[in-house]
Order: sequence, then C-alpha cells, then structure tokens
Amino acid sequence: MKKETAIRLFHEKQIRSQWDDNQEKWYFSIVDVVGILTDSPNPRKYWSVLKTRLKAEGSELATNCSQLKMLSSDGKYYKTDVADTEQLFRLIQSIPSPKVEPFKLWLAKTGRERIDEIEDPELGIDRIMGTYLRKGYSKEWINQRLKSIEVRKELTDEWENRGVTKGQEFAILTDEITKAWSDLSTKQYKKLKALKKENLRDHMTNLELVLNMLAEATTTEISKEKKPETFEENKTIAKQGGTIAGNTRREIEEKTGKKVVTSRNAKELDETQEQKKKKLK
Repeated sequence: MKKETAIRLFHEKQIRSQWDDNQEKWYFSIVDVVGILTDSPNPRKYWSVLKTRLKAEGSELATNCSQLKMLSSDGKYYKTDVADTEQLFRLIQSIPSPKVEPFKLWLAKTGRERIDEIEDPELGIDRIMGTYLRKGYSKEWINQRLKSIEVRKELTDEWENRGVTKGQEFAILTDEITKAWSDLSTKQYKKLKALKKENLRDHMTNLELVLNMLAEATTTEISKEKKPETFEENKTIAKQGGTIAGNTRREIEEKTGKKVVTSRNAKELDETQEQKKKKLK
C-alpha cells in the first residue's frame, strides 16, 4: 500500500495526514483535528474522553479507529489515531465548535484537490507555491524549495529501492547527511533556528537549500552507482554525499568570510525580503 505523508494546513495550523493510493483517500490525525477545533491545551486528553464517550454510545468510529505511524514533535514516529474524510465528518459533529462548518468545507476541498492533482500533477505544484506565497516567501526562494522537494523525492525513492524503511531509518540517514554538510545534527540545526515542529527546509536560506540539495543529490548518485545492500552501507554513502556538500560549504565560507549555516528562520527571511522591496521603491 503506497502512502504519501503530508502536512495539511487549516487556518495556518498543521494537520498530519497520509494519502493512501490504493484507496484514494486521506487519513488525518484525529488529535491534530481535535486540537484545532477545540483549542484545547491537551487535545490528546480531550480525544481520549470523547473516544470513551463515543464507545459507550456504540460509535463504530471509536471502536474501529485506525492507527498509522506519524511523525511527532520529537522527530520520532508513533502510532496515531487517524480517520478518513468520511469518518472525520461524523466525528466533528460530536465537537461543539464554531470552526466545524469551515472545517467541513476545508475537508471536502482537501480530498478533491488530491484527486485532481493525481490527474494533473501541475495542480499540486500550484497549490504548494500558493501556500508558500501566502506565508510571505519570495518566488525565488519558492523555486529553490520546489526543486529541493524533487531532489528529496529522488533520494527517498532510491533509499526504498535499497531496502531502507521509512521512519526511523530515513531519519538516521537524513541526520548523517545533515551533519556531514552542515556540521550540525538535524536536532541541533533546528535548535539553532529556534524551531520545534516546523520543517527545517522551510526555514533555510537559498544557499542552505542549495547545499542541502547538493548533499542529497550526490548521495542519490553515489547510491545508484554503489548499490548498497545493508543499512550501514547506506549510512556510509549518506556521509559521503553530505561531505562533498560540506567541502563546498567550507570553500564558500573561506571566500566570503561568512557562515553559510545561520540562525535565520522563515520570519527573518520574510523580513529581509520586505526590506529589499522597500529599498527598491
């Protein structure tokens, strides 16, 4: 069963989700949805109480609730209660919230968008670009980010071909690449930029994105040539790919006298873009 992991946004708040190709449907994290609709400080507890009540009422949703491994804020994957679109429509009827009606519209649109994107992939690119533009990113940065998504997909496809499993093994190899080119682990890199749940790549400068792409693209090419058969061999190749980009980073720093890896995050990048626009006016 092929699945695509994604973060969907409702009113700029994140909802973890997975797309199932075979069933052609999204599965959404119930806890994330509950947290958004209720503004509860403890959405897990809210869902636990609601789930118990629904079970007592004989609700099939609570009894037959599916679970999928999803990425948590600590960077690890845990089994998470999920629901498809139809199940969520039934669930949110049990949650008193003024956001229920706009959420229903968002939910219907989300499901339709993914079907349309399968038929016309360009629509997916347009959707991603629109999301980043609304967040204030420049078109130049967005183009780099879209390219980085393509490079990352080629790498993860190669890893899957070599028997690497999603989740923990992907995270370990990614960390090896990141450390080799930036001299920071993924966790240290996110801490530098004051990030928690946010995607690290969404907070990289153009140059950081380029070097990260170089590291991942190089890892992909080496893997295709070496054809690693074990996880340890994949780790070695990940280090090699990252090291090549790391050497490039050091050369750039030597020539410019400035550090490539910075603490600047998306907010600061956006402010820099605004300053440039004011200077041009």
